[in-house]
Amino acid sequence: MSTFWSQAALEPKRQFRFVLQLGPFESYLITKVNRPSFEVGESEHNYINHKFYYPGRVTWNDVSFSMVDAVNPDSTGILMKMLMASGYRFPNFSSTTRTISKAEAVGAVGTCVIQVLGTGDPDILAGQSGAQAQVLESWTLKNPWVKSVGMGELDYGTDDILSMDVTLKYDWATLSLSSEQGGATDRLTPKNATGPLGKVPDSLIGGGS
Repeated sequence: MSTFWSQAALEPKRQFRFVLQLGPFESYLITKVNRPSFEVGESEHNYINHKFYYPGRVTWNDVSFSMVDAVNPDSTGILMKMLMASGYRFPNFSSTTRTISKAEAVGAVGTCVIQVLGTGDPDILAGQSGAQAQVLESWTLKNPWVKSVGMGELDYGTDDILSMDVTLKYDWATLSLSSEQGGATDRLTPKNATGPLGKVPDSLIGGGS
């Protein structure tokens, strides 16, 4: 079996090779993001002196990212505009009764895609100043909306770049793998293994039926 520690041509995915495409924000402003994750609930059944467990509902965990607070375009201003576009209004008057709706909140965020990048083919990249890396995987958040925003901390004692933390809530996420990896089935199923994983079509993790 070929492994990345025995062959120089193979290597693992790296944390710094990623791009987050999110609505109005420039990708280079995003400094950190966690990939989508999920939890499977459980149902417990007691019988005499024994406990049995059955898998339940799937819950997708929040996705959080950190970003630089740029001046132009102003990142803080964009986040506040996204809040207003979600339907929020300041309670300046007693007649203000407008509230946030899911449709508007999702529309304010727009498309959210997390791409994990590879290095690319050296033969293709040679001599190309604008060549792009291979996209190993693409996570697409379905119906994302802004759950929380941390505007960052001001401090006389440091000259660090001001950054903000944003948390997104979403319904579910789909995964698209690079065809050059051999597809989802080959990646998820060990050599000479049998079982249900080998019957999972690649289209399922991408949201197909």
